[in-house]
Amino acid sequence: YEDNEEVVLWMNTVGPYHNRQETYAYFSLPFCAGTKETISHYHETLSEALQGVELEFSGLEIEFKGGESMTVPYDTGVGIADISTTPYCEIQLTEEKQKAFTYAVKNHYWYQMYLDDLPVWGIVGETEEGDGTPSYYIWTHKKFDIGYNTKQIVDVNLTSENKVKLTVGAKIPFTYEVNWKKSNVKYEDRFDKYLDPNFFQHRFNQASVYSLGLMQLSVTVKACP
Repeated sequence: YEDNEEVVLWMNTVGPYHNRQETYAYFSLPFCAGTKETISHYHETLSEALQGVELEFSGLEIEFKGGESMTVPYDTGVGIADISTTPYCEIQLTEEKQKAFTYAVKNHYWYQMYLDDLPVWGIVGETEEGDGTPSYYIWTHKKFDIGYNTKQIVDVNLTSENKVKLTVGAKIPFTYEVNWKKSNVKYEDRFDKYLDPNFFQHRFNQASVYSLGLMQLSVTVKACP
């Protein structure tokens, strides 16, 4: 990549974490996409080559080591905080959409994305128990920490933030931020971290979940001549 060159984020599937075989297209849930409609170049991703799947463009604008975010206030649930963030879409939560998201949260749905062939996983939302009546929330902010070594992407992590209660009639904005960090990881070693079970457990505890089996397959394929 050159500085400020387009980096494409692809959306893949969503489904219950405890049943990996049950998957649906990411946008089968009433998520909204970003405003960017076209990409400057397209190449088949590793996931498409392995699984024969067709990924969907996220519509999020990401530039290699570039792109400025704006600082806006949002409700964290315990107060208002300022973060460097970019709003990209908003949904009106109709009864139908509320039911769809609630079902996904109840069933521990997680979703998968790809950025420069690196898979990224996150969960849709979480349940809070209170006075015997559960409340359901979805995460509306995606924080991407992307590591780079010279002109190559070698690491990507997602942190889901800003949970919003699923209430019929609510307007829910979705935002994202991208943080670029220099890394000493070599491009050919960029899948290695996923083979550490402790890493996966750590990410799971931070509301991010990963599929070790798929990563092992991916690394094996990458290593083949």
